[in-house]
Amino acid sequence: MRLVSWNINGIKSSYKKGLIDFILEQNADIYCFQETKSHPEDLPEDLKKVNNYHDYWANAEKKGYSGVVVYSKSKPISTKIGFGVEKFDQEGRVLTLEFDSFYLLNVYFVNAGRNLERLEDKIYFNKEFLKYCQDLRQKKPLIIGGDFNVAHEEKDIANPDSNKNNAGFTMEEREWFSEFLSKGYIDTFREFESEGEKYTYWTYRYNAREKNIGWRIDYWILSDEIKLKLENSYRQEDVMGSDHCPIVLIMDLE
Repeated sequence: MRLVSWNINGIKSSYKKGLIDFILEQNADIYCFQETKSHPEDLPEDLKKVNNYHDYWANAEKKGYSGVVVYSKSKPISTKIGFGVEKFDQEGRVLTLEFDSFYLLNVYFVNAGRNLERLEDKIYFNKEFLKYCQDLRQKKPLIIGGDFNVAHEEKDIANPDSNKNNAGFTMEEREWFSEFLSKGYIDTFREFESEGEKYTYWTYRYNAREKNIGWRIDYWILSDEIKLKLENSYRQEDVMGSDHCPIVLIMDLE
């Protein structure tokens, strides 16, 4: 099974940059896209009927903001929008699909904000999301894809020293991610790649992508129970169309 996660930074703009061609060429079983910034009724029909894919959306009440979508070749047993915290569910951040042998979660984590004005929101989101995952995994293993808006370790960011008090690299966010992994979750990319400078996000400013001044903030995470099904996890850093690049997960699943 091939799964692709990508913060597309606006589905309308990525559509104009060839998103449907990307979907068809990759031929993945499942796509998790974050930061759609659009409601499906405002989109071209061919974004809602992509070849043989079923689409499932979690939209922000505020238009032009946040939102996630899953395209899946297989119909899930069930779907759930949100994770039970109204203030975040209104922002379209979490979408859960139940399949025979696992739950898939597509998640777009809160950004703590340029002046850390949403750091408390982020901490609350993180805490509640972990509780949600822990409850869900009592039933089936979890596959979680998305933009976590945190660089976990110093090797996950180009300039760690100058970013220590910035959103996405505060001690509070990084410590939570360590706690999350300690509960029996796996950062799949690090199962195959231990080196730094392997980023998934580059600001549009300062020619950052060409200089590889970036952050690794996008992850495929597994709960321990399904670890033995992991075959590969990697970035597609040469794929353009967003300030993030896609990340790919290969699983030994039907």
